[in-house]
Order: sequence, then C-alpha cells, then structure tokens
Amino acid sequence: MDKDLSHRSAEERQAERLRLEKDKLEAFFVWLERIKPKTLPKSALGKAVNYALNHRKGLSVFLQDGNIALSNNICERAIRNFTIGRKNWLFSASPKGAAASAAVYSIVETSKANGLEPFRYLTYLLEKLPNINFKIHPELLEDFLPWSKEVQQNCK
Repeated sequence: MDKDLSHRSAEERQAERLRLEKDKLEAFFVWLERIKPKTLPKSALGKAVNYALNHRKGLSVFLQDGNIALSNNICERAIRNFTIGRKNWLFSASPKGAAASAAVYSIVETSKANGLEPFRYLTYLLEKLPNINFKIHPELLEDFLPWSKEVQQNCK
C-alpha cells in the first residue's frame, strides 16, 4: 500500500493510512483480545498475542505520522553487512584494530544512510579534519556530520 503513496506528502500518506488501515488495525487488536483467553500464555501463539497487545501503541504509531516507514527493511539492509562481517572481526589482530574497523564501518554505513558516497565522505573527512582543533572548538564537529549542508554538497 505505501509504495503507492511514496510520491505523496507525509500528511497525505497519514490521511490515506488512517482511511485505509485504521479500521483494519483496530479489528486486529479486537481479534487479539478475543482469542487471548483461548491461548496458552507460554505457547508461541500466546506469546505472539501478548507481544502484539503489549506493543499496541508502537504498532499503531505509523497512523500518526506519514514519515514513519511501515517496515524496517531500510534498517535491516543497512546492518546486514555488519552482521555478516561481525564474525570476521573476531579475528582482528588487536582490540584497537577491531575498534578502528568498527569506527570506519560506522562512518561508511552512516554516510550511505544519508545518501553520501562513502569514499568521497571518508576522503573529505581525512582531508579536512586534521586541520580542525576540536579541543578548542568542539562545535565545529557538527559541520562534518553527514547531514550537514556542506558535507551533503561535497560528498554526494
């Protein structure tokens, strides 16, 4: 459903979600309340029913804001490489090497999440950061975050 709404504004998506999904979601929770007494609490179904009912507010939040994604696929894709590589990093030569790898990986994935070209962003950081005295001016670090205007202009 949301693929059809991707070209619309957040307000229009929210209105369409309310129109198309609110009643279905409410009916789902009514059904859960109705079957809850008939399920064994420690069974897989009982655990699923209790989980859904206990997280009703969070599961309904997509109706309140059109900017909220209906799935976490974007996040799942972003961390997939990390979870695959995690076992490989167990074999880092040292704890400092593992920490450095994790820091670089974090920068790369954050740059991707913000629409930047990772190599350009790393190059930008490595060229610019050594010339900045963050101990005296820590507020300048904001200018190097992936969502800053200058970084967005130089690293896409």
